[in-house]
Amino acid sequence: MFKSKIFTAWYFSALSIWAVLFAVFNSIPFFLEHWYYAAMMVGGAFVAGFTPEGGGAVAFPVLSVFLHVDRVLARDFSMMIQSIGMTSASIFILTHKDTDPSDYKPLLVFVPVCAVGTLLGFLFLQKIPVYIIQAMFLSLSVTFVIAYYFSDHRGTETRVKVKSNLDIAYLGVILVIGGMVSSLFGTGGDVVLYLLLVSHFNMTAKKATRISIFLQASISILGYSYRAFVDHGLTNYQIRTWLCAFPVVLFMAPFGVYVLAKLHVNWMLRFIIALNIFQIVYFNVMGGSAPKLIASCVCTTVLGITFYFMLKHMVNRKRVLEGTQTDGILPETA
Repeated sequence: MFKSKIFTAWYFSALSIWAVLFAVFNSIPFFLEHWYYAAMMVGGAFVAGFTPEGGGAVAFPVLSVFLHVDRVLARDFSMMIQSIGMTSASIFILTHKDTDPSDYKPLLVFVPVCAVGTLLGFLFLQKIPVYIIQAMFLSLSVTFVIAYYFSDHRGTETRVKVKSNLDIAYLGVILVIGGMVSSLFGTGGDVVLYLLLVSHFNMTAKKATRISIFLQASISILGYSYRAFVDHGLTNYQIRTWLCAFPVVLFMAPFGVYVLAKLHVNWMLRFIIALNIFQIVYFNVMGGSAPKLIASCVCTTVLGITFYFMLKHMVNRKRVLEGTQTDGILPETA
């Protein structure tokens, strides 16, 4: 994992900066009191490097649903922690010997467009009731990971190939929506982009995952920078909790990328499915209400149907292409 000199330099430089920041802004007693921030990000950061879901896919529900932390604080923490973990994963990917940096040039357009969606979300979507936001996020997580596991999502393209104005329109709309989703949860834009890349653009799961990681890393940095320097909404408490989990995600996110490249990891996906199902059941059973249940059912149904047809469209296109290639092969003659 530390074969790249650039990644190794980044890792130990970031770790040194963390040590200085921790000494200045944090303390051991605070860390011991808030140990669960680091503990939950052991799994959260691994998920961030291993799947198209960001580390916020673990941080947001654990903080907002289980620990009853304010939804805005949970969202901000997700963005802040992904800005380290997913950036670390991105640098690990970019400095790998087999990486072709030109494969990621579309991100020069993707990130600004998605950032517009994030800004719109910050400005106009924050008044949505908290229970609806929680239901939307939990439904997004559980339906996506189930669709991701059970679908034949193995495309063949390793680059984004835009062939028409319709492709441009699809990308623009999805990226703006992804940014708006991230403004609510601190994550999620990566999932939305991933689905478009594998379904409409027939990309391989690994390359689509990596592009999604780059996007969410960038949006997380821009998002929490907006909260810090424009909204002036970040508190000293948030910075201290961020520092508690900083070194964990710095290592675990690129480690997730490393594992994804080395192992057959269906067992991990099964665990994530079980975890997401437990989260949405817990949300509706513990302190549940009719509005929560209705919101969960509606969001799960709508997102489930959407993901199903998007991935079904991809599979059908794949079969058509395979059939076309097969028809073009002449049978051998004796």
